[in-house]
Amino acid sequence: MAMAKLTVRVTPRAGRDDVEGFDSTGTLRVRVRAAPADGQANAAVAALLAKALGLPGRDVALVHGAAARVKVFEVPLSEDEIRARLAGPGG
Repeated sequence: MAMAKLTVRVTPRAGRDDVEGFDSTGTLRVRVRAAPADGQANAAVAALLAKALGLPGRDVALVHGAAARVKVFEVPLSEDEIRARLAGPGG
């Protein structure tokens, strides 16, 4: 199974949880209501990505950037599958 690394720029303490889409650099922009304390925002981003990609939460793993605004998650999809799922209904 293909494993892709997904670079995500997180805006914590946002008004809503939302996957905004990819910017010009290929980074996925995500907003979460959770505060960046005690891993709350990281958990919220992982859960939001899992839901948006149609994956179980255990399949979305934070691999880099736990304390940074730009994070890297690993998911068991190809880059094309990620873009297709995020562009489709509900994503």
